[in-house]
Amino acid sequence: MSTERRPVTMRDVAVAAGVSPKTVSNVVNDYVHVRPETRALVQRYVEELGYRPQAVGRQLRRGRTGAIALAVPHVDMPYFADLAALLVSAARDRGLTVVVEQTDGDVEREREVAAGFPVRFADALIFSPLSMAPAELALARHDTPMVLLGEHGAAAHADRVDIDSTAIGRTATSHLAAAGRRRIAVVGHQRDPAKIAMKQRVLGYEQALRAAGLPRERSLIRTVSGWDRQPGADAVDALLAEHPDVDAVFAANDVLAIGVLSALHRHGRRVPDDVAVIGVDDVPESRFTTPALTTVAIDRAFVVEQALEMITSRLAEPDLAPRSVVAPHRLVVRGSA
Repeated sequence: MSTERRPVTMRDVAVAAGVSPKTVSNVVNDYVHVRPETRALVQRYVEELGYRPQAVGRQLRRGRTGAIALAVPHVDMPYFADLAALLVSAARDRGLTVVVEQTDGDVEREREVAAGFPVRFADALIFSPLSMAPAELALARHDTPMVLLGEHGAAAHADRVDIDSTAIGRTATSHLAAAGRRRIAVVGHQRDPAKIAMKQRVLGYEQALRAAGLPRERSLIRTVSGWDRQPGADAVDALLAEHPDVDAVFAANDVLAIGVLSALHRHGRRVPDDVAVIGVDDVPESRFTTPALTTVAIDRAFVVEQALEMITSRLAEPDLAPRSVVAPHRLVVRGSA
């Protein structure tokens, strides 16, 4: 049987000193906002217990490498690819480096990110969760500064750059209704209740229908297997088989909308004459579809700048109260609607 002693951890020091692991981290990493008596107490137990922080981790958390982790569901999706590119550029201007972690929207991988495992050697984390329930995100996981992006983080005790998907759904559907469309379908519903973004966009869709005096028809809310081109096309195939009189489609994102456009063309439906189409995100390729895609643009430059500001100020002042801002969005009218 092995008698090798396990290494002393930061949590061991915290328990012995009667402080939080975050306080131990602040002392070990020389953060200035620690009371002298607390610093002395922690340093005493660091020496008594023989705790030795990993040198690499200590350097990173002192900001010597300037590494920031970005965790997103899919780096090959246009929205996240563009977000990552903007972040890399903006971070470079600040002398920072970005490391990208892809979660594939898998809840277990997101839990690992939330627990700090893939980003343990980064100064900070910018995290766009897709599948974790909001209640899970509300739990404290690690002492690495974190900014949450998107709709999921409302309950979390963390800095957040929120997306108001209810308002986005309302904006998109109101535009279609104002143009005289009366049989408006929505493509992008997902059965996973943790997928908050679509739940909110459907809510906004329903609010806009009520405001326009249009009935809600459950069969016009189309479920997809994912937010990609092929699921968008498949949804339109099924939709037209049941509702040949549909005259507008609100797609949950631009990539779905591109699949919608392809299927409508295959079925001989003219856009926008027969069916109007609107997406969300304003990804670069939306300007090059035929016709060009009308969309609701999310201000990704704002998301990036706010996230970086929150990260840099949090690193400088770890005890700041959590902050949240909502990213602006705007309607971009092109040929498809």
